[in-house]
Amino acid sequence: MLNSSRLFELRTYHATPGKFDDLQARFRDHTVGLFAKHGMDLVGFWSLVDSEGRGTDTIVYLLAFAHRAAADLAWAAFRSDPEWITTKAESEVDGSLTVAIESVFLAATDFSPMT
Repeated sequence: MLNSSRLFELRTYHATPGKFDDLQARFRDHTVGLFAKHGMDLVGFWSLVDSEGRGTDTIVYLLAFAHRAAADLAWAAFRSDPEWITTKAESEVDGSLTVAIESVFLAATDFSPMT
């Protein structure tokens, strides 16, 4: 059974080779604040490690929303925010910081501690 008190979005960003530090800086210095501004509940950020324990060029993060419509509205507001538009453009003068972005929505089960 699913627990519908929150909807989670798991996002994975694969950095362009040589741009991982720039991608992290953009999240740290700009994106996190914009998430808060637009009512996006940030659960956490992680950096993937390989089987040898070395870091990779991949960032994973989890957001929480009241429901899917709230997520859609928050992302629309985020993407049209002049601060985001400027930040993205300035950070990508020398090319995109990512080669791929993946997004999946998750609902907590009734036995999950994350509700």
